[in-house]
Amino acid sequence: MEDSPVTKITLDLLFQMRREGFDNVGTVIQSYLYRSEEDVCNLIRNGITVRLCKGAYKEPAEVAFPKKSDVDENYDRLADLLMKGALEQGAKPVSADGRFPPLTGLATHDDKRIAHAKAYAQSINLPNSALEFQMLYGIRRDLQEQAAKEGYPVRVYVPYGTEWYPYYMRRLAERPANVWFFISNFFRN
Repeated sequence: MEDSPVTKITLDLLFQMRREGFDNVGTVIQSYLYRSEEDVCNLIRNGITVRLCKGAYKEPAEVAFPKKSDVDENYDRLADLLMKGALEQGAKPVSADGRFPPLTGLATHDDKRIAHAKAYAQSINLPNSALEFQMLYGIRRDLQEQAAKEGYPVRVYVPYGTEWYPYYMRRLAERPANVWFFISNFFRN
């Protein structure tokens, strides 16, 4: 889902897999794409787990919001839709400890997006365990620990294998703001 020309193809493959019985397959949606709200609504209707991220790669203005403030606003709107959808689908405890399967994964290190999500989840009485925060290893450990202390599942993403370094370099090169984000957060921990 890192490249808008393959978004539709990827979602088509996801729905094909679901029709074939692969119910444990979800997807990621990038909030900076104009099409994402429609995609999120379709995924919610079909009970598909979504990992929401902002989008780290440069996309043309015809398909993506060029301004960060618009991306942030859309991220919050999509997060709200996903949380409301999880609640409407009646997230039920699946274990003795009352844990819920998170239908919504919010991939962000942005404390404003996290604060918005927590406030909205609380306003609709969505249990903390029905929302998962997802962050890269080594970035904003303070936010990871705080979310975990508050009872939110936290998933830490660790790129690995022979291509981890090119992955980081590609993310940094695609959007120069990523360099400043990484450096400022590296020293924040």
